[in-house]
Amino acid sequence: MRLKTIILTMFLVVSSYAAGFQKHIKYRGFNVEFISTKPLTSGENSLTLKISKKGLNPKEVKVKFFMPAMPGMPYMENFAKVKPLKDGEYLLNVKFPMRGTWQVHIFVIDKNGKKYRVKTSVSF
Repeated sequence: MRLKTIILTMFLVVSSYAAGFQKHIKYRGFNVEFISTKPLTSGENSLTLKISKKGLNPKEVKVKFFMPAMPGMPYMENFAKVKPLKDGEYLLNVKFPMRGTWQVHIFVIDKNGKKYRVKTSVSF
């Protein structure tokens, strides 16, 4: 009985970590967090994007995911559909044609017209 309890506990702990995707980065004064309740996959994905920077008041946010060209494979890019949720929080819908490491550029334009670009990557 004790062995079954230990195995069940280990399964629940491991499955809770594998259940989603989360990435937190700091880049040039920005704090950026990607969160998904499900692991990233090829095909449609939905993520929450949280952006914060002291004094930042975003007017527009765009997010580009791209994979550089490699032998036998062309350059691929996809702009996420960005929907504002609340201050500094956005819902992203993006379609990945294939698994791998995708470069991410987040373009932010504040209310004063100043432009920012935050760079990171996601792998799955």
